[in-house]
Amino acid sequence: MSDLIVTPTLTIPEHELEWSAVRASGPGGQNVNKVSTKVELRFDVEGSAVLGAAVKQRLRALARKRLDAEGRLVVTDQSTRLQSQNLERARAKLADLIQSALVAPKPRKPTRPSRAAKRRRLEHKHQLSEKKQARRKPRRDD
Repeated sequence: MSDLIVTPTLTIPEHELEWSAVRASGPGGQNVNKVSTKVELRFDVEGSAVLGAAVKQRLRALARKRLDAEGRLVVTDQSTRLQSQNLERARAKLADLIQSALVAPKPRKPTRPSRAAKRRRLEHKHQLSEKKQARRKPRRDD
């Protein structure tokens, strides 16, 4: 296994990645009971020296369901019958996750509704109110 190239400027060193092969479920015939083709790729988000604090926080938020008890990001793949292909697919998944965490969200600019929008909202509320009042039983003093 080699370093994981995420972008031309960001590379995850090989020593920060840990992978293991386990038995996969699904197709494979007799081989499925003998060969460990499913790949679990682990990446210690907190221990990474190449990611900034903001990127780590966004990555944890993006992949919160994929974090294990120690806080490591676990990416699995068992889509093919070859361990090497599953490892490459898991590495690509991890790279995609990290790439999406690199993009900072656009800050929200608070806006106010226009005067016309407020008027339309109040008119709609008034129409609903009249509709509901029309459903009521008439009072005796009316």
